[in-house]
Amino acid sequence: MAQKNRSNSTVLLALILAVFLCTAMTAAYSQGQEQSGQAAPAKAETAVSGQDSLAMARSDSMSFAKAEADMREHARLGWVYKIRYSGLGDWYIRGGVFMHPLLACSIAGAVFIIERIYTLNRARIDTKALMDKVLQALQAEGVDAALRVCEQTRGPIAAVLHAGMLRARLGPDAVREAIETAGAIEVSFLERGLVVIATASTIAPMFGFLGTVSGMMNAFAAIAAAEQVSAKIVASGIEEALITTIAGLCIAIPCTMGHAYCIGQIDRFVLEMEEASANLVNELVEVTKK
Repeated sequence: MAQKNRSNSTVLLALILAVFLCTAMTAAYSQGQEQSGQAAPAKAETAVSGQDSLAMARSDSMSFAKAEADMREHARLGWVYKIRYSGLGDWYIRGGVFMHPLLACSIAGAVFIIERIYTLNRARIDTKALMDKVLQALQAEGVDAALRVCEQTRGPIAAVLHAGMLRARLGPDAVREAIETAGAIEVSFLERGLVVIATASTIAPMFGFLGTVSGMMNAFAAIAAAEQVSAKIVASGIEEALITTIAGLCIAIPCTMGHAYCIGQIDRFVLEMEEASANLVNELVEVTKK
């Protein structure tokens, strides 16, 4: 129970950090969109006024004002400003609106992969050594001594053995029934969160493809609105399409690998639980005959 409470605390802390990161990236995205909207008029004005010295002086003055505004913005936004102008933040903004659900998928997948790996590693014990201790205690001092050995050992295998020995006085059939019930409960605990990882690995490429379609639609809309078609007109739309596709695949691949690793570890636990349970039932039958 203490192990499960620690696992719940780990998930809660990770989700709080995930919400914090989502907020930061969303704020950086909004800031980048505002600056993109303000950049076009400044460039147009500079191009028009670049024909005489007065316009050059005005351009220098605007550059100085922009630098001063950037300094004030940096002081006001702090760490959000650093995220916005980092390589990852700029890549996130150029990816468009579908980067938001992709960010959510990546955080959810990473949180639950780390939490499951941590939980499974903590639950891993030397099953052979545990069974030797349990069988020795059972043969030498009886069921109560074997129960104490299981109580002092963490992990699902010890919990299953403990549940079976609690029903030892009711016969082998009762022990098997208790072991099956406890095993189902422990396996459900081990599998908790895997559905989130599987969902993230499935829908992340879909969101990436949605971003691809959105980017291509923007590119064709820019072509339709332009009088003269050039590569620069469609570059931003194509870039958005490629970024979201890459992001979706970069999220799906680690999530799929993490899900497969966790499933493999859980299968090992199930096999070890079945083997340990069979040995326990056989030993209880021998002890009962004596």
